[in-house]
Amino acid sequence: MPLARPLRGWYPLTVSSLYTSPNTFAPYAPLSQGIPASVPPNPGQSFLPLPLNAQVRYISGNEIQRGYTQSWNFVVEHQFPWQMLVSLAYVGTQTVHQLADLDINAGVPGGGTAGQPLFAAFGRSAITWAWNGYLSANYHALQLSFNRRLAAGLTLKGAYTFSKAINSTDDDGWAQVNFNYLPDLKRNRALAGYDIPQNLQIAAMYDLPFGPGKRYFTSGVPRWILGDWQFNTLFSARSGQPFTVTASSAALNAPDNTQTADQVKTNVQLLGGVGPGQHYYDPTAFAPVNQPRFGTSGRNILFSPHWINMDLSLFRTFPIRERLQLEFRAEAFNFTNTPHFDAPNANVNSSSFMTITAAEQDQRSLRFGLRLVW
Repeated sequence: MPLARPLRGWYPLTVSSLYTSPNTFAPYAPLSQGIPASVPPNPGQSFLPLPLNAQVRYISGNEIQRGYTQSWNFVVEHQFPWQMLVSLAYVGTQTVHQLADLDINAGVPGGGTAGQPLFAAFGRSAITWAWNGYLSANYHALQLSFNRRLAAGLTLKGAYTFSKAINSTDDDGWAQVNFNYLPDLKRNRALAGYDIPQNLQIAAMYDLPFGPGKRYFTSGVPRWILGDWQFNTLFSARSGQPFTVTASSAALNAPDNTQTADQVKTNVQLLGGVGPGQHYYDPTAFAPVNQPRFGTSGRNILFSPHWINMDLSLFRTFPIRERLQLEFRAEAFNFTNTPHFDAPNANVNSSSFMTITAAEQDQRSLRFGLRLVW
């Protein structure tokens, strides 16, 4: 996360105003009256009074705890026959003092607005972020890769990763935790939202053995039909990503805290259903929470569907003159037309809980092109 970005937003560096019109068919005021004057803070004051309804971010403590990352790896490589180089590696990273927010005005379970610390003291109910480097994250992976250098027209590259990533918040530029209630702050530490336990990627490029200088069909009609073609492919297969099973926060009644569902079964069965009325996970493994407490399930405990994809392409170069060539290409993205489903509805209070009704809009796509090179 950029160090300066969080400090450029919110009051008093950013002051916003909301002007409400009398109804949806009438403007707030005629344009002839101009834009209403804003009321910025007075920088000449020793202290700036904080509006009770303004969100604010401040640096907690006396200094910024600058974050840093430690990394280490151990790699073994071996050259096998057929021009194949294989490497096996352990890779680890540790993030220290990860910058993130903590709402010091988050409510206590069952307390509502009256239970917010700053409301009791000052009548303030708005979010009040204390920002500093107070979190940590880590990543550990076993990585296997293989590379076949170009030989006999074939180049092959592949990588498999078995890994685990743990953090307290997924850093998206405004890093905020789900549970701001201090006694439950440790609940934030779990699988990272970007954790992908298994990831396989294979790429290949192959000059077909037909045509001049190749093994087969070096002349004649077959040479003109089959010669100078190149075949490429990219295959991907990976695990899904973690998601949190949520619940209505009405009974929790703790402002700026995320509510999770109660997990009532030790093992959550993967049913694999897709579509309305079909459950991907067993919905009876969870239950709503109707008491002023957090649910028993944690953050990022289940995984969305796995992801498989194959792209193919076919190229051919037609020499016209010494410095003039025509390249034909045919490409197929998601060649097998495999659907890539979104995570199921994760709100236990929803009528469509644990059903999948959406997928990425990446159906099979075919593309043809001609390129003139000189």
